[in-house]
Amino acid sequence: MRPCAGLSLIRSSHPAHDNTRGRQRRSNGALLAIVCLIISTWPLAAAAHGGSSGSQAGIPIPSLSHGEMAVIAPYYGRIISLAESASDTDETFRRLLNFAQIQRVYCLWGMMPGSTSDEESPFNECSHAYLAAGKAVLLQMRTMKDEKAAVGDIVSDIDTALVRNNLSLTLCKFSGESFNTADLIRPKPADVILHAKSLATIVAAGLVVIAALWLTARAVRPPPYP
Repeated sequence: MRPCAGLSLIRSSHPAHDNTRGRQRRSNGALLAIVCLIISTWPLAAAAHGGSSGSQAGIPIPSLSHGEMAVIAPYYGRIISLAESASDTDETFRRLLNFAQIQRVYCLWGMMPGSTSDEESPFNECSHAYLAAGKAVLLQMRTMKDEKAAVGDIVSDIDTALVRNNLSLTLCKFSGESFNTADLIRPKPADVILHAKSLATIVAAGLVVIAALWLTARAVRPPPYP
């Protein structure tokens, strides 16, 4: 028998140790799941690919002005929800919808500060991409019988907001950039580090996750045995 083998058997047979290890494994599993989620959604490419200069093998998506982006952003959820329920679809429509949804993940779901308002934000270009795709999806649905009325309401609201606020001609450095479903736009990690608001948001979110894991570990920790 190996040294300490008997001691290991004694320890493993104690219910308290079994429960502790089970909780630790669950805690470690939760931490691993969070790390995997961050790795899978965070842009891993070292450089961003511009839509107009990248691959053109997919479906082209027209550019979106800065003013249009600001107006369409609040309607993005309604547009995608309506598109997901549409039945009269074709391959082009489905690829545009798929691109819009994946591209938004690379933009961290549009939650980064200044992603739609600050052209210096490392998430501004990718926001142009997913919102331009959202607009293309919306326009595609104008020809669908079942969605035509709901789409007409959204288009009318967007057009009214653009005219009322004179935003259609508001431009930024990405306003003339077209996109393509074969070319996802990824923020450059170096630009994220250099952008104070983006970096502060990511650091704050990381601290919240760490604090939550620490509190959870303390909550599930069994009381010490005398």
